[in-house]
Amino acid sequence: MRPEHTAPPEVFYNTDEAKKYSRNTRIMEIQATMSERAIEMLCLPEDQPSFILDIGCGSGLSGECLSEQGHHWVGMDISEAMLDVAVSERETDGDVQLADMGQGIHYRAGVFDGAISISAVQWLCNADKKGHSPPKRLYQFFKTLYSSLRHGARAVLQLYPETPDQMELIMYQATRAGFSGGVVVDYPNSAKAKKYYLCLFAGIQQGQAQVPAGLTDEMDTATNTDRMRTKDFRSAGGVKNATRKQKVIARKERHLRKGKTTKHSENTKYTGRQRRPKF
Repeated sequence: MRPEHTAPPEVFYNTDEAKKYSRNTRIMEIQATMSERAIEMLCLPEDQPSFILDIGCGSGLSGECLSEQGHHWVGMDISEAMLDVAVSERETDGDVQLADMGQGIHYRAGVFDGAISISAVQWLCNADKKGHSPPKRLYQFFKTLYSSLRHGARAVLQLYPETPDQMELIMYQATRAGFSGGVVVDYPNSAKAKKYYLCLFAGIQQGQAQVPAGLTDEMDTATNTDRMRTKDFRSAGGVKNATRKQKVIARKERHLRKGKTTKHSENTKYTGRQRRPKF
């Protein structure tokens, strides 16, 4: 059964539905939490920005988390409608590309310091078109992803396998492509909070790197509280307990530092104000 906050196939091609999906506050919160967790498991250096590939980037929700932590990123997605939302409405800092991950990751070898994916890889297990072979598409995806990562880099892929056989197929093709690593399960005893992550290592033999431990309900609450506080601090671009307006201004400043233009360069009393619903 598909979780309610993952995008059904029809959302990928309808602009209005893509906008509605991307504005859902509950979806935004869940996506941000999973993105933060995936980035945490990448174990990136804290003193320098990294170059990250966001696979199935959608409207740029996970990319925003990367930008807020000071990283540079490139996103790819099969949905033109979702990418339009990322560029026109969310004004993402990263570059985005219209691409089918089942056809491979076509970037220069060793260019990325890491890769993340939120709620996307499980779609490769479906034969949505005539001639689609899930094993072949999964192998092509993992083989080219392995090539695009620098030696020793990690890929953390959050996914929703429908059956144990799907997870076994995905892990088999990842291992066949050269990856080591394993599956991380957060909150395994919770029906709603349970999340699966593939934590994969490029160029590292099995056993040379340790797969992170999954979160459990028994872990001390202080750790999770600290993580949320850190997330709140980062989401404001370094402004603790920021308002919506402060977050918008912080994003504008990031764009200006990179030489990008914004729709409204000057800040007014209307900056960051929530729009009224249309009737």
